[in-house]
Amino acid sequence: MAMDSGAGGQSHKAHRSRHSGEKVFVYEDLRKHKDRNDCWLLIAGKVYNVTQFLEDHSGGVEVLLAASGKDATDNFEDVGLSDDAREQMQKYYIGEVDATTIPTRRTYKAQTSTVATHQEDPGFLFKIIQFLVPLLILGFTFGLQFLGKKEKTEP
Repeated sequence: MAMDSGAGGQSHKAHRSRHSGEKVFVYEDLRKHKDRNDCWLLIAGKVYNVTQFLEDHSGGVEVLLAASGKDATDNFEDVGLSDDAREQMQKYYIGEVDATTIPTRRTYKAQTSTVATHQEDPGFLFKIIQFLVPLLILGFTFGLQFLGKKEKTEP
């Protein structure tokens, strides 16, 4: 593995690809290049040194800095750049990243609760009705008895 000096004087490890002679970087090295003086982006497995482009970026410096030091493929694809912009990127291309060194993405899956809230549980309404109907019948019965006794006592 050869040592090479990146922009900003930082060193990184790179090795030559067997097929094209291009540099292949380790993902960890990419993470060292994420400031205004030394900014690299990883997009679709390709590494771009965009340090000289930071001030010219129409979206601002902060957008590129926020995407640097990690896989920025999703951020890049979300923007939907023109063909001209994609072509302009090629002058900042410096190599590729070894895909085996890229950390696997962990997707967060929200746990679903097995406890239903009262509004979500249709059985809850049924239980309330089961409780209230007998109470209403009981109340109605006592009401009739009370009225019946009142009528008997009146002259």
